[in-house]
Amino acid sequence: MRMNAETLRRAKALLENETPLKTDCGALCSAACCRTDADGKGGVYLFPGEDAAEMVWGEVRPDGFAPMLMCFDFCDRAARPLACRIFPLTPVKGEKGWTVRMDARARGLCPLYRHGARGLNPDFARAAVRALRLIASDPEGEEFLNRWAALEKEYRLPF
Repeated sequence: MRMNAETLRRAKALLENETPLKTDCGALCSAACCRTDADGKGGVYLFPGEDAAEMVWGEVRPDGFAPMLMCFDFCDRAARPLACRIFPLTPVKGEKGWTVRMDARARGLCPLYRHGARGLNPDFARAAVRALRLIASDPEGEEFLNRWAALEKEYRLPF
């Protein structure tokens, strides 16, 4: 089973021109989220149906959860994966459906983390929620989001 390609395309399009800040947030951290760490780890998960062959600016490695893209350098922004487009947010299922919160893995990487989701461009946060709800409308997308949200709980620190 594979997620509907049109659903994925529409979700990505919602975030085509939205960014966490109204300015280039990569200027704050030298685009830390676009690189692997010193151990060659770190990257973004690919949503079902994202074509790893199109991502020539990185290497796609298998991961227990989903294929993970490790970037070598800067990408073609129009071709970046959906997980890049929603970072530093992560999906969470709330009482009213899918929403977002700050990704716990962004804590040591993203200077925006300390301000929380409220410190982000509200248009970006709303577009991320709309994109995730669109993904959740597809059965495979919903399953992927459920697994991602469960994985994210492993990264959250109790405090």
